[in-house]
Parts: sequence; C-alpha cells; structure tokens
Amino acid sequence: MKVIVCQGSFGALPVFPEPLHQWTLPDGTLWLQFARCGERHWLRFPGLADFMVSPDGLTVEQCAAPGTDDSTLEHLLLNQVFPLAQSLQGSLVFHASAVALDSGAAAFLGHSGWGKSTLAASFASAGSAFLTDDGLQLDERAGAYWVQPSHPSIRLWNDSREALIHDEAQLSSPVQYTSKSRVLSDDLIAACREPMRLRRVYFLGDGEVDGVEIQSISPREALIGLVNHSFMLDTSTAQVMARHFDALSRMVSLPIFFRLDYPRRYDLLAQVRMAVQQHSAQEGPSP
Repeated sequence: MKVIVCQGSFGALPVFPEPLHQWTLPDGTLWLQFARCGERHWLRFPGLADFMVSPDGLTVEQCAAPGTDDSTLEHLLLNQVFPLAQSLQGSLVFHASAVALDSGAAAFLGHSGWGKSTLAASFASAGSAFLTDDGLQLDERAGAYWVQPSHPSIRLWNDSREALIHDEAQLSSPVQYTSKSRVLSDDLIAACREPMRLRRVYFLGDGEVDGVEIQSISPREALIGLVNHSFMLDTSTAQVMARHFDALSRMVSLPIFFRLDYPRRYDLLAQVRMAVQQHSAQEGPSP
C-alpha cells in the first residue's frame, strides 16, 4: 500500500484543537497529540511537525515547525505517521519488528526498550533478512497473514549498533529528538523486500530470566498483547473499535503466539537466534 506525501497547505503549525487523545514517552514527556480537522486526522508532534492524514490513509500532508530538519521529518513519517496511516487502509499494524526465516516470518512485540530492534539487527547481521524494524503491517489473505516489508533501516541505540553492526555500515542523518542511529541495509545487513507469510509471533518478556525461554500463551493473552501494541489512528467510534477487535480475535485463533524471554546480553543473542529458528521450524498446526 502506498502513501502520497505532500507539503502541507494548512499553515505553519496553527492553533491545535482540544486533543482527542495523546501519547507520552516513558518519562512523561508529551510526544504525540491526535485531533480531527473535518474528516482528516491531525497529528502534532509538539515542537517538531504537524501531519494531516486523509480518511483513507492514502495522503499525508506535512508541515514542519521552524527548526525541524528534513531528516527528522523523514524519521517521523517512516516510524510514526506511515504506520498510523496504514491502519486506515485495512491493515493490522503493530509496534513490532520482524525477520525472514526459512520457515516464514517471525515477529517480535514488546515494550519500548525491550529489544525489538536489537533482535532484528542481530538476525540481519547474521544473514536472516529483516522485514521491519517497527510498524509491523499485516495483510490477511485466506486465513493467513502476510508481513509487508517497511523502510530498509533499523534504529539502534549506540551500544547495540557498536555490538552488532559493522563499522562501515551506512547511517542516515541524525534526528533531533533521539540519539538513536538509523542504520541502512546493505550487503552485510540484509533487508527482505518481499511480503512473507507470518509463521510466529513472539511477545518479549522483561529479561528477568536465567536463559532463553519460549513458552506458549493463551489466545486471551495474545489478544491483550496485540491490543496493547496496536498502531491505530481511528478510534473514534464503537463500530471502528469493534471491527478492529474482531480482526484481532480471528488472528489469535491461529497457533502462532508465544512468549520469548532471555537475559539482555549481546553474547547470548546467537543462542536466541538459534532457539527462534528451531522453534519456528517445528512441525505443528500451520498458521
């Protein structure tokens, strides 16, 4: 699915209406406000930029605040606005990374800072291409789910980049609101550019374990996890929310959901990769 981006014509950050809801960062800092402008969805990243998204999610208008550079604007589009716009196009979209394995795609859902991007980078640097760093887009086809590839880049904190990525890796320009680096795919950091059927969904634990653990979870636990990690722009009506809940309820009927936990140590990532590869290849009910 495509999103057309054009320069906003709605002025330089006009007065924002009363937000319908908002997102804050873990430290309590206001991050994103949501409002409506007629039928369009109005997103404001305070001090950075405004975006207007059409009702069908196919067109995004952008208007940068004074001092916001092009790299920051692109970063907001790729990692925040596009996933929200895609949720208006009939796709399920989640805060998750995903990698391409021989058995199919494996997705990793978890709280911010729990290692989704680190896992994707670890697999990619070891030869298993990544599909997305965040903003996991799923399309349903005949009872199966297909992961759509996103922008071929991975955002990493400096310690993860130094531990996992080769020195010659190409980095995008830095952005103003985070010290994370955006590492672009290359011959040594593989990115998958074709849709892949979803084989496993792993909800990440908090790392308070002694070794690598993979456990089954119930459909109810999977449903709660998917709800908590959903990118969803239109939450305005009970009908919209019911449709989203029904779509998630169908999805969790598949035997593909598990909990993955492991100590957060770089020297254990090879064991994590092996455990995930072996587990995803196990025989069982096909998703």
